[in-house]
Amino acid sequence: MAALPSLRQLSYLVELAETLHFTEAAKRCFVTQSTLSGGIIELERVLGGVLVERTRQQVRLTPLGEKVVARAKLMLADAHDLQRLSRELGEPLTGDLHLGVIPTIAPFILSSLLHAVRQDMPKLNLHLHELHSQVAVEQLTDGRLDMLLLALPFATEGLYVEALYPEPLYWVTHRDDPSFETMGDMDDLPLERMLLLEEGHCLRDHTLSACPLGDQAGISGLEASSLPTLMQMVHAQLGYTLLPEMAVHSGFVKAHAGLTAKLLQHAPIRTLALLTRKSSTQMAEFERLSRLVKSLLQHQQQL
Repeated sequence: MAALPSLRQLSYLVELAETLHFTEAAKRCFVTQSTLSGGIIELERVLGGVLVERTRQQVRLTPLGEKVVARAKLMLADAHDLQRLSRELGEPLTGDLHLGVIPTIAPFILSSLLHAVRQDMPKLNLHLHELHSQVAVEQLTDGRLDMLLLALPFATEGLYVEALYPEPLYWVTHRDDPSFETMGDMDDLPLERMLLLEEGHCLRDHTLSACPLGDQAGISGLEASSLPTLMQMVHAQLGYTLLPEMAVHSGFVKAHAGLTAKLLQHAPIRTLALLTRKSSTQMAEFERLSRLVKSLLQHQQQL
């Protein structure tokens, strides 16, 4: 039988792909540089091709190396799930769980979620990671996250997705906005005054989904890197923005003096969802966490 790549060799290659530096990759793997280099050379021999181009100035993956890294991440994630299987069968709802949350959800639910998890699953060690959507999906896919709280629509191919809650976006503007009392429909909003989050935030795409494609060129062009910055821009009367319902019900908008929110006709809707890998062995935790998040969101809506 022909020799097969080992998980150790694949992990060496993945770390090298992350760092593009042999010394740094070796540190991350807790081995010497020669051990890591030797492992990758052996992996190249087993696969029968060059994976890494090495020069004095730089390290670069070959096209074959890039394809192998993509497959290796999936294999390592599956191995990670397999490692947990015996523990989960013996005692579910225990151990570590790494949950990713996007920035337009995290500030409005995390404190309540942490409290609920401690009450419902006291032996579970929940580790929270606030990440932009694309990075979070990548980390879930390759096993660095166990689950992810995300807003749809977003590309989630190959992952297990449970939709939790449809959430409308509210129009948020300054109280001195002369159109506040009369504005009733999304279609009447002046796009030249629309303020957005920068690229990488899925809320940006959800906001743009409410705008006819041909009209998007008329949007102001002013962008913010975070929700607090976005709110400061609205407070300075540079324009208006759209924020999720949970931001309104949590008191986030009221905390900024002079700002107000209103639900308009034809408002865009995002769907909150919980994601995991299809190979996950933590489905008991997934189901419990799903119920907790649904309950918290329904409670927020009633406030």
